[in-house]
Amino acid sequence: MSTKIGLVHATMNSVQPILHAFHTYHPSVDLINVMDEGLIYELNETNTITQSMIRRLMDITGKAEDAGADAILLTCSSFSPYVPEITHLFGVPTLSSDESMLDKAVEIGGRISVIATVEKAGPTTTNLLYKTAEEKGKKIDVNTVVLPEAFQALQKANQAKHDELIHAEIDKLSKESDAVVLAQYSMASSLDSYERGSTPILTGPEVSANAIVKLAEKG
Repeated sequence: MSTKIGLVHATMNSVQPILHAFHTYHPSVDLINVMDEGLIYELNETNTITQSMIRRLMDITGKAEDAGADAILLTCSSFSPYVPEITHLFGVPTLSSDESMLDKAVEIGGRISVIATVEKAGPTTTNLLYKTAEEKGKKIDVNTVVLPEAFQALQKANQAKHDELIHAEIDKLSKESDAVVLAQYSMASSLDSYERGSTPILTGPEVSANAIVKLAEKG
């Protein structure tokens, strides 16, 4: 019987990048997708995560478990700080979207630049990086840039403008960073049309796909 991974989404923009990662690195895994896209719209309007939103997130995560998932990956980084609060409610391993990527960034250490396109995701990723570094006893310096106009372009199906804005910021930040972190899954596809230099650029989908499959196989 093949491994089943539940994918919990708050935006359609996260779907293609994580599906691409699984199809590339773990093609034999079965995927169960559940979504509440209203979460990201509400978050962008209010820039606040409420108890109601957490309950909705718990609800769709439960649907993934009920559908037979061996492990569950939440793909929206804005909700990552709340994932540890709900994992005990589920009988299968549950991982936030960027936990594995943050570990990798802290391992590189030094000056880390974060690029986000959703207002909440920027400071969320920054705070989690510092928290991860503290837990690992490492010293880092984080610089964060938020490009809301890039997310707006993506919502209007203007992938070219979305990618162009991110590329320009990577070009700028790479010169002064030991690593660049793209805070959201929806940003990963921008690298398909980008020629990377020597500075590592980290995205969640590839690292997270490998991590959640490993957790599922451990049981």
